[in-house]
Amino acid sequence: MGEDYRTEEDSLGEMRVPADAYWGAQTQRAVENFPISGIAFGRRFVRALGVVKKAAAQANRDLGLIDEETADAVVAAADEVIAGDHDDQFPVDVFQTGSGTSSNMNANEVIANRAAEIAGAEVGDRVVHPNDHVNYGQSSNDVIPTAMHVAALEAVEKDLVPALETLHAELEAKEAAFDGVVKTGRTHLQDATPVRLGQEFGGYRTQIAKGIERVEAVQPNLRELALGGTAVGTGLNTHPEFPGLAAEYISEATGTEFREAENHFEAQAAHDAMAEAHGALRTVAGSMNKIANDLRLLASGPRNGLGEIEQPENQPGSSIMPGKINPVVAESVNQVHKQVVGNDAAVSAGAARGELDLNLYKPVVAHNFLQSTELLSNTAETFGERFVAKLEANEEHCETRVEQSMALATALNPAIGYDKASKVAKQALAEDRSVREVAVSEGYLTEAEADEVLDPEAMTRRVILGDD
Repeated sequence: MGEDYRTEEDSLGEMRVPADAYWGAQTQRAVENFPISGIAFGRRFVRALGVVKKAAAQANRDLGLIDEETADAVVAAADEVIAGDHDDQFPVDVFQTGSGTSSNMNANEVIANRAAEIAGAEVGDRVVHPNDHVNYGQSSNDVIPTAMHVAALEAVEKDLVPALETLHAELEAKEAAFDGVVKTGRTHLQDATPVRLGQEFGGYRTQIAKGIERVEAVQPNLRELALGGTAVGTGLNTHPEFPGLAAEYISEATGTEFREAENHFEAQAAHDAMAEAHGALRTVAGSMNKIANDLRLLASGPRNGLGEIEQPENQPGSSIMPGKINPVVAESVNQVHKQVVGNDAAVSAGAARGELDLNLYKPVVAHNFLQSTELLSNTAETFGERFVAKLEANEEHCETRVEQSMALATALNPAIGYDKASKVAKQALAEDRSVREVAVSEGYLTEAEADEVLDPEAMTRRVILGDD
């Protein structure tokens, strides 16, 4: 064997395992069986596995099903997993058995071997058993969906919502700062009636506010945990009080509310809650994409675009064109949106499948959900702090352009009628004159009337027609 390996054993026989690894035979088989992507589960999911195993040991200890000394060693080892001390001990590829059994056994073996070490034994001695102790009263079929919900809810609550709140705050600040800047509105990418730049940013701010509401609205179903259903949902080999007690311990460990699933058969055979929640993530990604695209358009130029806002100079934009600055942060938002849309297709397809009593797409659903959450969290914070916060309004340019807008003729409708207003707009465009100039020169309005009727700032506010 040599000094670099040790022998571990499972029901299929002996396996050679790296000597410094806490994992055992089943994990090693998975490493060899699934050289698929090189992508292993990340911090959130590994942490969630530790949380579930700790809670299970605590519940089984309280119920007298595992002796206190063994349970305490398991809890101590699980705490190290929760803290991230052993992330390098979880090498199993995401693309594995559909139940996630390999990842469950990876956690069982790592925690069992580390717990044995804590108890004063040697790694591999099995004084703490991966199945009989760490996995007591559990199945991969209920552990993995439980870890999915724990990881998903923690990622949403602790990462995504705070990041969206950062973006929301930056948009709100710009809404206030830009409230006095009147500019040309645009529909169909054509000139439309005036709007205040702050009003546009108020729209963006509201999109993110509603996105936070959408994300929070899907959280209740993620709070349901499959743990306690064991193999098919019947709870075979599990104490009746185990699911509720373990859920209480999980809530304590995470600082957020979890509860036993309303129906264990649904919780293991389907992952509708994950699909529903990811739909909210996809919507948030779409909102951010829309905002990023708008800001790119408003900042286009600097001399031959809209040029209504000035973007931050985050980095040189071209390897060949000197002085070029591109909206690079906004473009990263656009790209994240496309990735989240792709992830949503994988999550929704995986959640819709699985035969009879078990959904067999658990790892890919979990991976894509957590990747989307991480991407959106990082992007929202970066977008807010490194792009939105640094935007400036080009007030003089906005004022000049809005005065030249053909859409100002809309305000003439109540004064001179639609047909005459249309004639003014067409004449102004043909003669390269302003609507105001034509309306006055053709005798439709006096100078004083034009000042009142064709005030761009007044057009951005709702008025009561016919009011003196």
